[in-house]
This record gives sequence, C-alpha cells and structure tokens, in this order.
Amino acid sequence: MMKRTLAISLLGLYGAAVIAAPAPVTDVTSGNGEQRIAELERKFSARTDAQHRQQEQLDVMQNEVNELRGAMEVQNYQLEKILERQRELYLEIDKRIEAVKIQPQTIATPDVNTAASNVEAPLSANENDAYDKAVNLILKDRLYDQAIPEFQRFLQNFPNSSYVPNAHYWLGQLLFNKEDWAGAGEQFQSLIANYPDSSKRADATLKLGITEMERSNAARAKQLWEQVVAEFPDSSSAKLADKHLKGL
Repeated sequence: MMKRTLAISLLGLYGAAVIAAPAPVTDVTSGNGEQRIAELERKFSARTDAQHRQQEQLDVMQNEVNELRGAMEVQNYQLEKILERQRELYLEIDKRIEAVKIQPQTIATPDVNTAASNVEAPLSANENDAYDKAVNLILKDRLYDQAIPEFQRFLQNFPNSSYVPNAHYWLGQLLFNKEDWAGAGEQFQSLIANYPDSSKRADATLKLGITEMERSNAARAKQLWEQVVAEFPDSSSAKLADKHLKGL
C-alpha cells in the first residue's frame, strides 16, 4: 500500500515538473517572417512597375493626341487657303465676264475713240494672259522658280491691274519658300501698305512677321503678329500668329 502511494506521489511530481517547463521561443525574424517580407517587397515592386507602364502608355497616348491635333490644325489651315483661292477665282471670273460685256460696246462705236478702244482691248487680254500664265506655273505646272520672274514682269507691265495685290502675295510666297526673307518681306509689305482691303492682308501680315523674325527683328515680328490677332481674330492666320507669340 505504501509503495503504491509513493508511486502515485512520484508521478504527480514529474507531471508538475513537465507542466512548469518553459515553452520554446520562436524567432519571428527568420523563416516565415523573412518570406513574408520578401513577398511584400515583390508585390510592391510589381505594383510600381505596373504604374510606370501605365504612365508610359498615357504619355504615348498624349503624344498621339497632340500630333493629331496638330495635323488637324494644318489641314484646317490648308482647307481655308483652298476655299479662299476658290473665292478669288470666282471674283476673277466675274471681272472677266464684265470685261467681255464692256468690250463689244466700245468696239461698235464708229468714231475717233474706236481706234483707242481697239488698242486698249489687247492690253486687257494680255493682262489676263500674263496673270494666268504666272498663276498656272504654280497651281498646274508647279514650276515655282519659273513663276518668280513671271510675277515680277506682271507687276512691272501692269502696275494698275486689279490683280496686283494677289501678284504681290504670290511673289512674296514664292520668295518666302526660297527663304529669301528680304525679298518676301518687301512683297508682303507692299500688299499691306497699298491694298488694305485685300483678302490676303492677314496672311501677308503673318508671314511678314516671320520674315522679320528670321532677320532677328523679334520686336517687329511681335508687333505684326499682335496686329494679326487684333485685326483678324477669327482667322486661321490669327491662330498661327498667337502660336508664334506664345513661342517668343
């Protein structure tokens, strides 16, 4: 009986000792902890890379939008120039019709003035032919260098023609394309100073400003572009002038 009691007591003491033993300590910085940190870093890096790719895509799309907007502005400008040229052609046709209506009445008069009228009629025809020849070298034949002397001869031979403002503009444009800034500026200035009602005045003023800028006359160029914006606010020339002003 005593042995059984002693055995039970020893078992109790051993169990108490096992229960009282301290639990093992786990290092949270090793093993699973390091793996979790690595996983978080990987996810953060992936998210950053994705954001960079999205930003690059947005930049590409913005550049494409800017290019499209610029192309549309150029096309609108070219279309307006085509429409303007068509209006000029209609006006020229009207002038020629009126000239044809007047000529028979003059020739039919059997007096001393008839001889004078017969002399003037060929001059009018020559004026039209000379202008048509110069314009067709640009629009049809695209022989721009040959068109320059044709317009110069026209201005010399027909200084009082109704086509003179347009001739100044065409000649200025041809010289402008050859980067003859002084020559182009002279033609644009003649149109602006002498023909304030010309439909080419806004564009001539814009391009005169460009020739001045190319000759390092920035103050004069700024003044001309501001003039275009003020006098022709709704024109395509004003929009281009405003862009030049913003680029100063």
